[in-house]
Amino acid sequence: MSMTIWLRAELKENEYRSPLTPNDAAVLLSDGYRVVVERSNQRIFQDKEYSDVGCMLANQNSWHSANKDTVILGIKELPDDTRPLKHQHIYFGHAYKQQAGWEHIIGRFKRHGGTLLDLEYLTNENGRRLAAFGYWAGYAGTAIALKIWLGRQIEGQKFILQPQTPYSSKEHLIDELTSGFKKLEASNAPKTIVIGALGRCGQGASVLLEEFDIPVVKWDIAETQQGAPFKQLLNFDILINTVLLGSPIPPFLTRELIKSKTRTLSVISDISCDPDSSGNPLPIYNQATTFTEPTIRLVENGNPLDITAIDHLPSLLPRESSTEFSNQLLPALQRINKWSGEWQRCAKAYDTHSEKININQV
Repeated sequence: MSMTIWLRAELKENEYRSPLTPNDAAVLLSDGYRVVVERSNQRIFQDKEYSDVGCMLANQNSWHSANKDTVILGIKELPDDTRPLKHQHIYFGHAYKQQAGWEHIIGRFKRHGGTLLDLEYLTNENGRRLAAFGYWAGYAGTAIALKIWLGRQIEGQKFILQPQTPYSSKEHLIDELTSGFKKLEASNAPKTIVIGALGRCGQGASVLLEEFDIPVVKWDIAETQQGAPFKQLLNFDILINTVLLGSPIPPFLTRELIKSKTRTLSVISDISCDPDSSGNPLPIYNQATTFTEPTIRLVENGNPLDITAIDHLPSLLPRESSTEFSNQLLPALQRINKWSGEWQRCAKAYDTHSEKININQV
């Protein structure tokens, strides 16, 4: 019997992305896989697009009834309930850096014999991730920052960014930003810095800024080795943080620093967005923001400072980000029945962290 890959529906609000496009599902079908797709009203691709290429449709959130050998594919977190996790689940688990609830997440798998194949740890032999949303996260997170900054310039310091909804295409987002910049003087552009500029995420951020001819200062490892915190960050209008979190490092900014009366900085986009991690280089906030409430006001006092830190930014541009990610992931999915090296490494990461968990204590 052929292996089944089950694409589950995402239950997170405003999560329109898919890790597998209809076109790439068709490739898996031609390779002999059985592909089941849960119905979804919010996925950027319609159910019919999957059924038209030969996928079997299933009811939303019915993956738990699948045969134990079925591989369950998703993006964001699973429902936090008591159902046994007996399958191999591919998604971003956010549980290996001791984030909030990590023991509970891994414990659910360990208790019932399942495996978390965390997409963040699906790597080649050199440790580079095979599939990532980083470019579009950087692009979208920078767009949100520009929207906040533009709103301040046009409507004044009391401006608060309203709830955001995904765009059907990148062009619609560009049109909206272009309209905002047309309301400003030609020379009025935000002084912007991108930290982590050499990575995928930083590249996406830089590309959008350069599309609008916005001067951008680019920092990466070399520039941040001089020792933090960095008071000079207060001299920029917009700070874009795209640093890939690893071991804890000194904070780029502190709560005390951002209270400076001479601060120019008015917008921070923390695209890395890991406020629960001990490695967070921006420990000036303690919770992620959302599309519904995209900002947190860190400082008021007549000189506002807002931070935006949405943990599923690429969903702002779900079609572009899904297409690129699915294309990157497809070769690995084509090899999953052979349990090739990348999947072995991914499973080893789970084994390493599950050994830390005593299921009788979680």
